[in-house]
Amino acid sequence: MNQVIVKTFIAGGAIGHRRYVKFGAADGTVLQAAAATDAVIGVTDCPGGVATGDRVDVVLLGVTDVEFGGTVARGGLLVSDASGKAVAAAPASGANVFVGGRALVSAVSGDIVPAFVNPGQIQGA
Repeated sequence: MNQVIVKTFIAGGAIGHRRYVKFGAADGTVLQAAAATDAVIGVTDCPGGVATGDRVDVVLLGVTDVEFGGTVARGGLLVSDASGKAVAAAPASGANVFVGGRALVSAVSGDIVPAFVNPGQIQGA
């Protein structure tokens, strides 16, 4: 049994299902993440996606399915691509990126597979 921490927010824009999100401009809102430098807070659980102003559940911590936008090895740290999909974290030396968690299985672009949602920040070596 997977235990997750989920909170409901208001979408500050269109957001897809199983995508990384970040805080929006107003309290209680989220936006779809669009870069590795976006401070990811979790993964959406909203089949069919949501429009601006809709309620959206966000998995803040735990194991949930995530849509991948590139090839990632099992155990690899994950960041958001331009579409809020999970891709491998690969920060340049000295660059900071916000990770959304860790891949639990190897994946390629288009896969929807479990990942451990555990937002944080890393710096390239």
